Amino acid sequence: MITSTGNEKVKYVRSLYRRRVRYRERRFVIEGVRLVEEAFRAGIVPALLFYNEGVDAIPGGRELLVEIQKGGSPASAVSEKVMKAMADTVSPQGVLAVVPFVELAPPPSPSLGLVVDRLRDPGNLGSILRSANAARVEQVILAPKTVDSYNPKVVRGAMGAHFRLPIVALSWPEIAEALAGVQILLADVRAKRAYYEVDWTRPSALIIGGEAHGASREARELAAATIAIPMHGGAESLNAAVAASVILFEAARQRRRL
Repeated sequence: MITSTGNEKVKYVRSLYRRRVRYRERRFVIEGVRLVEEAFRAGIVPALLFYNEGVDAIPGGRELLVEIQKGGSPASAVSEKVMKAMADTVSPQGVLAVVPFVELAPPPSPSLGLVVDRLRDPGNLGSILRSANAARVEQVILAPKTVDSYNPKVVRGAMGAHFRLPIVALSWPEIAEALAGVQILLADVRAKRAYYEVDWTRPSALIIGGEAHGASREARELAAATIAIPMHGGAESLNAAVAASVILFEAARQRRRL
């Protein structure tokens, strides 16, 4: 059992909470039985796996550890103190893993894409990724100045979307190239056209801007049109995650009729 927070493996895990180190190592940290299981079911083999006695209190926790170890991943028992030192959460869930970056390729011609522009809140991005996965978005593009998709809070909020949804960070010229030939729509509270008046059965991409500064100049130049969610009761706007979910599920509703 690892009992010292000065252990080299423990220090390595902590280093992965820094973006620079994550991208150098091409690895990130996941916590909890559910996320570890999502990764394992997606065929991702943990590079490092840690657990403590808390895993036994979670249904299926011990069985998951055994299954992952059979797949070739060595698991290290750690003390509660060490688990807390490695975890990014206040109350660790008994299991933690280091896994490689996920590099899923989108389909050759994605018919529903999402561009996230200058969103800085990691919790919101995590929620957006979770909704995008549920709404069958085929590619998520992170525009410049958007929070890192491997930020620990993004990973937790996405609830496993990283393992099923192609996510890539691109420059604006690369975004324009990737979305060539599709209908590009920008969510804008000032737009006159409602989101449900759009034909989402066409190959389309939605741009969601950040809450602090809104959509960038590049996003506005790339979009063919703007759309809004009609507001009632004096509400002025929704946060980015809620707005993205509302619009994407309308797109999903229309596309189910195909």
